Amino acid sequence: MSPAAPPAPARSFLAFDFGVRRVGVAVGNTLLAEARPLKTVAAEGDARFEAIARLIDEWQPDALVVGVPFHPDGAEHDNTRRARRFARQLHGRFRLPVHEVDERYTTVDALAAGARDADAAAAALILDQHLRTLAP
Repeated sequence: MSPAAPPAPARSFLAFDFGVRRVGVAVGNTLLAEARPLKTVAAEGDARFEAIARLIDEWQPDALVVGVPFHPDGAEHDNTRRARRFARQLHGRFRLPVHEVDERYTTVDALAAGARDADAAAAALILDQHLRTLAP
């Protein structure tokens, strides 16, 4: 009988629900396999990235997750392209791996659940979805 492989080290993530005016942020890790809403960054341009840089410094994630919206039929739209551009900008600025997740209906689900901060709650749903893809 061969010895069991040691468990993989826990990985931590910051996730983003991108919006033109606001970006919801959540934090989570593979150890607990759950995400929690953190905050919403209500800033644009460089101010947005400065706020995100502070969060990255504080939480020290191993990777980032960005929700990418699609039409119900899977077709892309303007916000799909904006979210993907945001994901590329995050990677370029912070040199962390960035994972894209289909985020259809996350804001609707967050609002239906009674979230006070729907953007951050949607980011947590996005991260939960990503964490489920990592489960053995």
